[in-house]
Amino acid sequence: MSIRAVIADDEPPARDELAFMLSRCPDVEIVAQAASAREAVTAIREHAPDVAFLDIEMPGGSGLDVVAEVLAEGPERPPQFVFATAFDHYAIRAFDANAVDYLLKPVEEDRLARSLARVRGALAAPRGLPTDRAAMDGEVLRLLEALAPTRGLTRVAVEQGGRIALLRPEEIVFLSTEERRVVAHTARGALPCHGPATMETLEERLGPHSFFRANRGALVNLARVRGFSPWFNGKYACTMDDAAGSEVTVSRGRVAAFKEHLGL
Repeated sequence: MSIRAVIADDEPPARDELAFMLSRCPDVEIVAQAASAREAVTAIREHAPDVAFLDIEMPGGSGLDVVAEVLAEGPERPPQFVFATAFDHYAIRAFDANAVDYLLKPVEEDRLARSLARVRGALAAPRGLPTDRAAMDGEVLRLLEALAPTRGLTRVAVEQGGRIALLRPEEIVFLSTEERRVVAHTARGALPCHGPATMETLEERLGPHSFFRANRGALVNLARVRGFSPWFNGKYACTMDDAAGSEVTVSRGRVAAFKEHLGL
């Protein structure tokens, strides 16, 4: 039986190393690779792999966010999830569950072999068991709960239709200041942030999630920048990938840092 695998890691050397190690397993077929959480979710949707190897820390979300989003869509048989991390402070014992596994970086061949053995055992189990999905959901939920305090689960509260909605960082294209309020721009439109949120506090919370302070009144998700071009007086104009193709100005004093953050 061939095991169809997806690899998601934002570091190309780590992806390449794991891909090489898996290529030496005759029953493993790598069907897709991803460099971000968004790409990982898309790859899992398109290829329906048997197993997904997910880095925990990635741009625009984590491997744990990928699992939560995939399970929320209710696939008939979700992939097995194997997490990779270079940090042992992620409550490693929480990974010791039937539905999930973990690898510490740098990945050792014998540890990868044990993970694949668990995957093979899970895939060999009869399909359609009524406990399959419940067990998967339960184990992942317990994992998310165990790791939330350590990883600093980040959500942004916004007002939507008279209710308070919680946005994941990757759902936000950019934030702007409008009439003394911070507004989150998403695929669903512009939503005012709830409570006394300021651009400074949001920058501090969202900075680790690839957000960049483009100017005093705008915080952009670098993973959602479609392109940019020089403007006037040394400023740049970056085009975001929301439906409106919104443009956000990068102030002259922030241009060098903007290009550095994009690796340019």
